Amino acid sequence: MKKVAIANPKHAPYGRAAVAAMEHFKVYDAVKDKLVLGENISQTAQFVQTGGADIGIIALSLAVAPAMKETGLFWEVPLDAYPRLEQGAVALKAARDLKAARAFLDYIKSPEGAAVFRRYGFLLPERVVP
Repeated sequence: MKKVAIANPKHAPYGRAAVAAMEHFKVYDAVKDKLVLGENISQTAQFVQTGGADIGIIALSLAVAPAMKETGLFWEVPLDAYPRLEQGAVALKAARDLKAARAFLDYIKSPEGAAVFRRYGFLLPERVVP
């Protein structure tokens, strides 16, 4: 293995999580000189998919997406190996189309929306704020 792709931990949460996971498994020192840093998690996945890196630590949602899943193998990093990445959604009152923004929020909080999140490896919140 010559190159390991991760998102840049200086500004990307997934990069910080990747470093934490490598430190958890005590491999960071062995691979730190082989790191290829993506500007974001999408570019990191692109490095892996195009051969710019031999392996990468990317978001599970990208690893299980059809384009990536068909081209390689993935292993899910255990949740206790890195700090939890909290994500959220919000509709701003100043949105150009507030009705559409609220409809989107309603969809992602629906059972159908939750199924999409689960399919791509996201954990669902224990409670949803209206």
